[in-house]
Amino acid sequence: MENLALIDSFSEFKDDKLIDRVTLMAILEDVFRNALKKKFGSDDNFDIIINPDKGDMEIWRRRVIVADDDLDLENEEITLTEARKIEPDFEIGEEVSEEVKLIDLGRRAILALRQNLISKIHEHDNTNLYKQFKDLIGEIYTAEVHHVRPRVVILIDDEGNEIILPKEKQIPSDFFRKGDNVRGIIEGVELKGNKPQIIMSRTSEKFLEKLFEQEIPEVFDGLIMVKNVVRIPGEKAKVAVDSYDDRIDPVGACVGMKGSRIHGIVRELGNENIDVINYTSNIQLYITRALSPAKVSSIKINEETKRAEVFLKLEEVSKAIGRGGHNIKLAGQLTGYELDVIREGSVAEEEDDVELTEFSDEIDAWIIEEFAKIGLDTARSILKQEVKDLVRRTDLEEETILDVMRILKDEFNA
Repeated sequence: MENLALIDSFSEFKDDKLIDRVTLMAILEDVFRNALKKKFGSDDNFDIIINPDKGDMEIWRRRVIVADDDLDLENEEITLTEARKIEPDFEIGEEVSEEVKLIDLGRRAILALRQNLISKIHEHDNTNLYKQFKDLIGEIYTAEVHHVRPRVVILIDDEGNEIILPKEKQIPSDFFRKGDNVRGIIEGVELKGNKPQIIMSRTSEKFLEKLFEQEIPEVFDGLIMVKNVVRIPGEKAKVAVDSYDDRIDPVGACVGMKGSRIHGIVRELGNENIDVINYTSNIQLYITRALSPAKVSSIKINEETKRAEVFLKLEEVSKAIGRGGHNIKLAGQLTGYELDVIREGSVAEEEDDVELTEFSDEIDAWIIEEFAKIGLDTARSILKQEVKDLVRRTDLEEETILDVMRILKDEFNA
């Protein structure tokens, strides 16, 4: 009963751990054997009998009886006098089995045993945790915000596991408070010492792909396939989808009536603009679709260099490039081709046009750069735009845009 009481005191914390009693007892045996080796030099002559059902164990020490004058006793030996204290009719050469009481090891040894046991159980938990989350890599996971730090958000799941959401894995518009539920994918599990560090991401393309699986039944059921996903987190994304069933419109099914299906995904991603397009193996058609909402006139493809010259009317160039160049950048990533925009227009108009950089003495360089980001690098390309559209698509104030247009108009009216 002494051993049972001690074991119960050692395992009092096990209820908070994902560890069964059989495993606990196996860890206990390993801990006690290490203690015996330390105290006696070897554990070869010790038998540890474990009863997982009762949660108790016995330790028996086997020794051979030697004469009292044998002064150089080994761990496996006991003198005749000591042996007869156990049983009076023992003789030299016989084997004695004696139960070792844990209490006899002393208070310091018991404290060391307890600490070693805690360490072993943590090691076991960490191994299981590592395996558990290794299998969850690439899957959506939800956890609660426990602590917000400048470079990282610490999350805790329902089982008390700590999950790390680094700043660079957060969508730029993300803002978290303690207690918020956060969704992301498990991107990786790293061992820091013996402790696994679980990394969550909300910027991964895989997160958007998995959101499609969760929110769109046809994707979950395999009727619609997500062929490719590219993202600029929090800004814009393009998703190519396909279906083997001609009766299913993959884009319509993903977007839903008036955007009802994709709205939840957009909201989850901080109002990220998501273009869903039909996948095709026809690369010209694929590039044309990827550059939506721009209307492409023609495309010239170089298969060897994986480059494509995209011919566009002047009024379509800014649509193809998009705000900050996001549209053309994502179209290139989606299709795997580097896209070069070639402007089309009347010869007279092009000859009459002026590069925006020619106005650098009147227009600040950063303003010229803002227009260039959306594909507007000539005077006429800007003058064709609506002021309200330019305010929406750039980071410029209306007053600044009107000043620029006045300068450009004066050039052509001179």
